[in-house]
Amino acid sequence: MSFQNPVFIPGPTNIPEALRKACDMPTIDHRSPLFGQILHPVRANIAKVLKSKDAEVFIFPSTGTGGWETAITNCLSAGDKILAARNGMFSHKWIDMCERHNLDVEIVETPWGDGLPADRYAQILAADTAHGIKAVLATHNETATGVKSDIAAVRKALDDANHPALLFVDGVSSIGSMDFRFDDWGVDVAVTGSQKGFMLPAGLAIVGFSPKAMAAIAHATLPRTFFDVRDMSKGYDANAYPYTPAVGLLNGLKMSTDMLLDEGLDAVFARHTRIANGVRAAISAWGMELCATSPAVYSDTVSAIKTPDGFNASDIVDLAATKYGVAFGTGLGEVAGKVFRIGHLGSLTEVMALSGIATAEMCMVDLGLPVQLGSGVAAAQDVYRTTA
Repeated sequence: MSFQNPVFIPGPTNIPEALRKACDMPTIDHRSPLFGQILHPVRANIAKVLKSKDAEVFIFPSTGTGGWETAITNCLSAGDKILAARNGMFSHKWIDMCERHNLDVEIVETPWGDGLPADRYAQILAADTAHGIKAVLATHNETATGVKSDIAAVRKALDDANHPALLFVDGVSSIGSMDFRFDDWGVDVAVTGSQKGFMLPAGLAIVGFSPKAMAAIAHATLPRTFFDVRDMSKGYDANAYPYTPAVGLLNGLKMSTDMLLDEGLDAVFARHTRIANGVRAAISAWGMELCATSPAVYSDTVSAIKTPDGFNASDIVDLAATKYGVAFGTGLGEVAGKVFRIGHLGSLTEVMALSGIATAEMCMVDLGLPVQLGSGVAAAQDVYRTTA
């Protein structure tokens, strides 16, 4: 690997130099008004990124996985019934976590490459007249397959059934890069991390709780200590944490959210769409297809590219790393060896994306795939020249 090249994994993403410097700061008292000058503005900024006026924002020294655990342990009790679709590795892992916490998960098995089956959710929720289902899990952007799902449709399924279940949304690889509407979609808990759209190292779990989710805390009995948002709330009131926080990362997150809001969220999302469209044009020029089954579910942050039957897609990732010093993402779970992934989120430009496309082409040609050098680059260039 070369530290001079950008990475094209779907997280952790490239870190702008200004954010690296923001994280590298002197020690301060993390129980002081000075720390409050970092903590409270960054929480307010996160609420703006979530497009929420009501969300209570909590930031834990953890990762997105810790955010999942924050959602379930603060809002649920052992034996509670959960509705979830398994359409990729990360929805699978969240389901696994729920089962390990002795939750009763009704799983809707969904082909990897499809979005969440809101129609099946609607049927199941309508049939649950006793309201036994306490929460619905939804992965907004399935990083393993490059698939986005329609969270508004999941909310509609809940509303049409007049169902009171909480809506938990994994936005780890979407929030900060793709449009996310906490209030409009009626999200109860949103989960993300610092290492993707926020362009920072891994180390922060970022969650937003709706008033309904906050009310559920009083009745939830799953064990929680480190991720107890009640303790965190008390700490915030005193410009502090219930334990030692990652002050440098929080300072970086403050600058990161300032950067996103200064660019303008609509401009951030448009940039990601434009770069993704160029990558997708390149894939088409190579004669390949995405794992995502239709344009409606194409992700603007990661593309999972199917390789020909009998070819090990991981060879592309390995060769890119060893020969060209560039990182792509491997396939995970059911699509391991069948796809390689190009991450195109966070601190990325069209010019950077072209370098990744060119590297992928070189690797595929080196490995004997029928790809014409320059074909994908030219296709992406056409997109970028006409949409800049």
